[in-house]
Amino acid sequence: MKLNPLNLIDFYKSGHVFQYPAGTEKVYSNFTPRSDRLAPVLRTGPATFDGKVVFFGLQGFVLDILIDAFNTEFFRLPKAQAVGRYRRRMDNALGPGAVPVDHIEALHDLGYLPLHIKALPEGSLVDIKVPPFTVTETLPQFFWLTNYIETVLSNANWKPMTVATLAYQYRRLLEAYGEMTGGDPLFIDWQAHDFSARGMAGPEDAARSGAGHLLSFTGTDTVNAIDYLEDFYGANSDTEMIGGSIPATEHSVMSMGGQLDELGTFRRLITEVYPAGLVSIVSDTWDFWQVISNYAVQLKAEILARQPNALGQAKVVFRPDSGDPVLILTGYLDDELVSDAQGQPRRDAQGLYEVREGGRRITDAERRGAVQCLWDVFGGTTTSKGFKVLHERVGLIYGDSITLQRADAILRRLMTKGFASTNVVLGVGSFSYQFITRDSFGMAMKATAGVVNGELRELSKDPKTDGGTKKSAVGLLRVEREDGRYVLYDRQTPEQEAGGLLQTVFKDGELLRRQTLAEIRARLRSGG
Repeated sequence: MKLNPLNLIDFYKSGHVFQYPAGTEKVYSNFTPRSDRLAPVLRTGPATFDGKVVFFGLQGFVLDILIDAFNTEFFRLPKAQAVGRYRRRMDNALGPGAVPVDHIEALHDLGYLPLHIKALPEGSLVDIKVPPFTVTETLPQFFWLTNYIETVLSNANWKPMTVATLAYQYRRLLEAYGEMTGGDPLFIDWQAHDFSARGMAGPEDAARSGAGHLLSFTGTDTVNAIDYLEDFYGANSDTEMIGGSIPATEHSVMSMGGQLDELGTFRRLITEVYPAGLVSIVSDTWDFWQVISNYAVQLKAEILARQPNALGQAKVVFRPDSGDPVLILTGYLDDELVSDAQGQPRRDAQGLYEVREGGRRITDAERRGAVQCLWDVFGGTTTSKGFKVLHERVGLIYGDSITLQRADAILRRLMTKGFASTNVVLGVGSFSYQFITRDSFGMAMKATAGVVNGELRELSKDPKTDGGTKKSAVGLLRVEREDGRYVLYDRQTPEQEAGGLLQTVFKDGELLRRQTLAEIRARLRSGG
């Protein structure tokens, strides 16, 4: 599908050019995260949400839509074709002549988008209710263009910002537990792995949101997110680690060998297909607990004999993919099981334990959990803080239904059982990165000022039927950084608005400030 940029609107935008008061010369708008009330973030624990949103995605939007799409699908087309396409769409949908096209013809004659976008640096940690960027026009006759692009500006920017924010919250959580348990800090770059592509609303969505994940991590299976960062953010996979993954199986591979020879499939993968380096093997096609506590024993010698690759890696990663991720990885705590007279977890005649809540019967492997099962087979080392780390030849990744809340529970329970947080990789998929909306952080573009017949008019929105979330700033805006926070000042004079930290990024069809992935990552990791 070729994107006609003039049609990337809600229909009602087509009529606003005629609805503003006569003499309107300017519309000044901002894009702001207004609330975290619906955000799926942590409210308790060692990485409580810090009230900040990661600003990311504007440069990609500018290059992809405001420059490439407008040039290719509008300005460089013959005027009759470019304007005719727009007229046809409006006439057929709203009625012949419902939307005159004189202003569209004038825009084509101009040959570029007369817009001025000012923004904070990408990678900034922006406080709620502070706009990371503002938009206005540069020529009075195109006042209508500012909010005409609201629809596409919103739907192209809220998602990468939201995903980048959630990824950063995962990073904060993993770093907190890594510090408490003495885990390897370099491992954290790979500890949250993006599995979200198949759950996204198309390849463009996967690329933009997957790029947001890669601000905080390098582990990803979203290949075109790497392409996106090379195309729009000056990244180069020849000279820097943008994102990477490892060879991994899926259920079709495992089941094709047959249930009766599942052990043989594991052995072939470990010794023949991938005799060196890393490999991730999905392990719950039939009975995960048999794999982790029986097959692992039978394969121990082969796993330990695997040779490191050029990077010194020779790890077999077991991947459970169903069930409760918290219980699968960490098992049960003793006080969650029915006890005997001595206060120890009680086993029945079949050797099963009984869970206090619900009365479910579980095996010893389920009680211990996957990390403990692998430790019992392979052993490992301990960190400087006394927490156990699995042998370097084995690992675990869980990639289904992970949320920040479940990640917190997994890491907390591992710590309680004496294991370092870095024993597991968490596959972060569409449950975290697609089960979100524009309202997760209340992101919206709103006009706060305009000029009519040379008079500056301050605009505001504060509905009595709303609880305050939709209350807008007023007038021209300026953003400053004070005591480590971004602070908004509204009702500014034009001279005051020209100052502050919002700097010109795009003006009159050109991107005037380019930022690289490396710069954005560095800014984010230094506190935004």
